[in-house]
Amino acid sequence: ALRRPRHFWQHIIMEEADAIAALGALSQSMRLRVFRALVGAGPQGMTPGVLSATLDVPASTLSFHLKGLTNSGLVSQERDGRNLIYRPDIGQMNALIGYLSAHCCQGQDCGLASGADCKRC
Repeated sequence: ALRRPRHFWQHIIMEEADAIAALGALSQSMRLRVFRALVGAGPQGMTPGVLSATLDVPASTLSFHLKGLTNSGLVSQERDGRNLIYRPDIGQMNALIGYLSAHCCQGQDCGLASGADCKRC
């Protein structure tokens, strides 16, 4: 499970099991396409209908992949009236990037941009 920060400005610290779940969810090409489309949409998210049309994927296939992304914690789902809205969890995405790059270059500055740079979302 994720360890939540004590202060709102601290980053989420990802555990190995969470990283494996997130990477597993992204290891399928359609899920990766769905996630990238949601990241592109930003915090307003997208409905399944818009996602289906954008990615030219059948609704039943999309539903399967959205479930996998939601279960991994990379995507959240919210009901807005009759619509479901799917949004990327930018904090979770940044935690994954941070986890993967935490030991880059043995702690030396190598110019790698931090995933935490995407704070505006």
